[in-house]
Amino acid sequence: MSAFAALGLSPRLSKAAAELGWVEPTPIQLAAIPPALAGRDLLATAATGSGKTGAYAFATLQRIDDIARPRPRLPRVLVLVPTRELAAQVGDAMRQVEGFLNVPAKLLVLYGGVSINPQLMALRGGADVVVATPGRLLDVVDHHALDLSGLHTLVLDEADRLLDGAFADELARVLALLPARRQNLLFSATFPPAVDALAQQLLHDPVRVDVRDQVAAVATVTERAIEVDVARRTPLLAHLVVQEGWSRVLVFVATRYACEHVADKLRRAGLAAAAFHGDASQGARTQVLADFKAGKLRVLVATDLGARGIDIVQLPVVVNHDLPRSTVDYVHRIGRTARAGAAGLAVSFVSAATEAHFRLIEKRQGRRVPREQVAGFEPKELASPASATGGVKGRRPSKKDKLRAGS
Repeated sequence: MSAFAALGLSPRLSKAAAELGWVEPTPIQLAAIPPALAGRDLLATAATGSGKTGAYAFATLQRIDDIARPRPRLPRVLVLVPTRELAAQVGDAMRQVEGFLNVPAKLLVLYGGVSINPQLMALRGGADVVVATPGRLLDVVDHHALDLSGLHTLVLDEADRLLDGAFADELARVLALLPARRQNLLFSATFPPAVDALAQQLLHDPVRVDVRDQVAAVATVTERAIEVDVARRTPLLAHLVVQEGWSRVLVFVATRYACEHVADKLRRAGLAAAAFHGDASQGARTQVLADFKAGKLRVLVATDLGARGIDIVQLPVVVNHDLPRSTVDYVHRIGRTARAGAAGLAVSFVSAATEAHFRLIEKRQGRRVPREQVAGFEPKELASPASATGGVKGRRPSKKDKLRAGS
């Protein structure tokens, strides 16, 4: 008996796991698949890149495999994700699995940034599985193109992100549309109070799974914190890319303007770089991401919103050019590297003005990252002991934070 069959997967889906390259279940798959197959509600905390998409894809698709498909089809499974890129990624993963079902499922992916008309046309005749961002799902419902009354499983992927900013209001509207009796599978890389509150609202007697420590023991992220003056961050970045031979680098910045500005400076320094943010069209974003994955681009400069859901196999380096606003964002950023057990490097640029902020991120992470300096880029300003105190900003965002969140 295969390791996946031992979890309760059917012979067809056990074969799917093997053919899709899953030799052994990951910790999140070991813990999540059996209760999900049993119809239990699930609260799972696992880092990005831990195999959670496979966990809920196998479980949810097996549960609908033997269900008679009504005409028109009503969605049985709804997977909500925060971004277009993650929606496309999850859709691709679930399509690979559904091809092994006894009766192939009709799966549709819905996200904004593209015309809604082809999505409305595709929904004629219904669907078995819908993967969607909350905003586009509500648009489709407003067009009377989707009936969610037959839903039996809701999956919230990156639940902590779905509770950010405007997503929280959209999520509440979506939940109000769903039948009260259903299975709920909630996955989150972090567990802030908002996720806890959502879990208490949604879940009935859930199985709680936390495999962060197990994944951390397998996946190795080396964290570095380099002291540098604000004006010297981009020249230092260009220097490190070349001198340390980084083949592909994902660079995080705070705003759309910084995204374009840093990418332009890197191109002038002779590096193949591009910007990736919410202002770009979906076609442009798809092309840039494809070029980065194919190795045509060496550096991708992104905002937090732009980079949500990016899944790049063997991404060796992530750089925090601008520090993230919160510990939650820090976890998601560095989780883009060291995926599926591979090693990775996360570099943070720390200036005198941001030392206090980074110390609070360290405190909430429960670890200290040694500071270092790079020859030729030593900072002229260093944080004094008195100034290196403060905190990660509270839950109420400032106007500047709201602008950043929209980037």
